[in-house]
Amino acid sequence: MKTQKKEKPYLQSRPPIVVVLGHVDHGKTTLLDKIRKTTVAQKEAGGITQSIGASQVVTSENKKITFIDTPGHAAFSKMRSRGAKVADIAILVVAAHGGIKPQTLEALRYIQEADIPYIVAATKIDLPSASIETVREQLKKEGVKFENEGGDVVLVPVSGLTGEGVENLLEIISLVSEVNEIKGDENAALEAIVIETQKDRRGPLVSVIVRNGSLKVSDQVVSDNLDAKIKGLFDNKGKPISKVVPGQPAQILGFSQLPKVGSSIVIKTDEYKGNIQKQTILPKTVKEGQIPIVIKTDSNGSLEAILENLPKEIVVISSGVGDVNEGDIFFAKSAKNAMIITFRSKVSQIVKKLAVTEGIKIQSFEIIYELLDRLNELIEDEKEEILGEAEIITSFPFENKRVAGCKIISGKISKKDNIQIIRGEKELGKVRIVSMKKQKQNIDLAKIGEEFGVIFEPQLDFKAKDMLISIR
Repeated sequence: MKTQKKEKPYLQSRPPIVVVLGHVDHGKTTLLDKIRKTTVAQKEAGGITQSIGASQVVTSENKKITFIDTPGHAAFSKMRSRGAKVADIAILVVAAHGGIKPQTLEALRYIQEADIPYIVAATKIDLPSASIETVREQLKKEGVKFENEGGDVVLVPVSGLTGEGVENLLEIISLVSEVNEIKGDENAALEAIVIETQKDRRGPLVSVIVRNGSLKVSDQVVSDNLDAKIKGLFDNKGKPISKVVPGQPAQILGFSQLPKVGSSIVIKTDEYKGNIQKQTILPKTVKEGQIPIVIKTDSNGSLEAILENLPKEIVVISSGVGDVNEGDIFFAKSAKNAMIITFRSKVSQIVKKLAVTEGIKIQSFEIIYELLDRLNELIEDEKEEILGEAEIITSFPFENKRVAGCKIISGKISKKDNIQIIRGEKELGKVRIVSMKKQKQNIDLAKIGEEFGVIFEPQLDFKAKDMLISIR
């Protein structure tokens, strides 16, 4: 193995890395589609970008620009923050017909924290209700200083639909890149960042952007304590390439495991001793009222976003990137028939049949907010429904047992119901009714306002003013 060479620095202009940030559905991907002459937005589930992607374009002036598109949904805040930290320049996208929104302000904060130059793109100017001045005034109130007003932020009106203003935006990006002297040296020490990871039939794929230095097929690299020999490199269109230079995005094939999104990649040197730590899976205890699930996603970025936004009642007993397999089914079955939730992961017919045989439910999603909404629905479904409430008024002995004299204050209570005894905010325990009488007559049901006596098992230490709660 060779020690990485330290050659004389040879800095030259490189393609700027530009992150596109903004609120959900404000036209980020549509704008990039117009720039790239692609139709990614139409392919995105729900028209929403749900993973961070990178691509490179060549302008009419033959200048290269690398773009990072980030999700605008609230669940993907970490991915937006990461995109801003990787980039040289940011484009803050604001829909001219809608103005600034919560994720607009969040994106602005990330840009300011990353301390990178940025451009405001007022999108959807083709709509009749579009107002460039509204966007300008709203952002000025948030402290944005525009060009010719004491600052250097340029506001560019654009339409991703018609293409109006797109060429001007590309020219501004190139100008900002030149003014800020964005340069790189392919002979320098490698400086690359993992922006996304996923698995396909070829194995683990790691998406990176090289900021400095270079990557070549057969290079040995290290990321997140994982080392790998690069078996293949692919450009943003999926075509094989032999080398990645500064400012260029690529996918790496060669890792046996997926490194963390946001981690650095460096060339493995003789000094590297290896420090791979095995992942320890700790058993998860599922408490009463919690719902166990298994999560499988198409990428680490998506998995991270979902895990960050789960309700507290949801317990993830296993999670991973890739398609659902037989092992996931058996693991879910061993954990009290946990449900398997997938996000843009595939489930083969063989695995589906196994799930049916083993009684495991699989629910698949393409849009993150639909997944999160479904989990909230599951929580509501699991909540106990109160059928009736009765207050214990008195108690008296009967055949070596205690009878609770009660009055229904809401709903109704049946002899077959599941009953909880509550004192204040504390549950004394669950009981079952073995005898239920009204005026010495056996009854099976008592309704609001009625008084009755019950004997239940076990004989808890109840007293007057305790409550009987009938639940379903």
